[in-house]
Amino acid sequence: MSERKNAVLPAIVAALAAIVVLAIVIFPSFGSDDNESDSVTRGSSDSAAEGRASDETWEKLARRAPDDPMAMGEVDAPVVMVNYSEFQCPFCGKFARDTEPALIEEYVEDGTLRIEWRDFPYLGEESTTAAHAGRAAAAQGKFWEFHDAMYADQLPPNSGQLDEDYLAGIAEDLGLDVDQFLTDMNSKATQDAVQDDFAEGQAIGVTGTPAFIINGVPVIGAQPTAVFQDTIEKAAEEATQ
Repeated sequence: MSERKNAVLPAIVAALAAIVVLAIVIFPSFGSDDNESDSVTRGSSDSAAEGRASDETWEKLARRAPDDPMAMGEVDAPVVMVNYSEFQCPFCGKFARDTEPALIEEYVEDGTLRIEWRDFPYLGEESTTAAHAGRAAAAQGKFWEFHDAMYADQLPPNSGQLDEDYLAGIAEDLGLDVDQFLTDMNSKATQDAVQDDFAEGQAIGVTGTPAFIINGVPVIGAQPTAVFQDTIEKAAEEATQ
């Protein structure tokens, strides 16, 4: 793959080295703050590598389930990016709109990268409701379409508008069976699955979103696209050695 210059300014890289002082199972707690400057500049492929997860921990995080409707990419892709996100977080939206499409085109489509979504609805009740809705859309094979619709016209956090009626409207726009969607949204299985993802993230030290682990390497926040490209390409090279 082509070599790329790290797009992160030296000053930013220096500031970011402090992040990798994190550790619960993988590294201290990690995540993005509700502060744009922190969320968009924290983490780099160089500093993140110092916080690499152990092989045993990484193997548990990368599920590689063939029938996972909330994952995209080949099951045996050499690189897996686990993405702890939620639908109210503006920085998750920034990543979904600005960076994820480029990663899909460049790495998912050629079989290099697999992206696995994890629910981390930490901003409150509306976040949890949206996570349940994402699972309900996934049950009908439309998780990524739902994901794109939620981020394309993203509501501000805790606006009071993100309720069942709003989500049912999105489901209808996507051509889903709305009655089934609402049933799945409110099922115990859906609620337990969301809680399991949330607990997993907390157990490894996630405190905010978006938070990514790429073949064991953390990348924190809605970083510049080049940070993800550098980290993915390095992981792909290591996976073939």
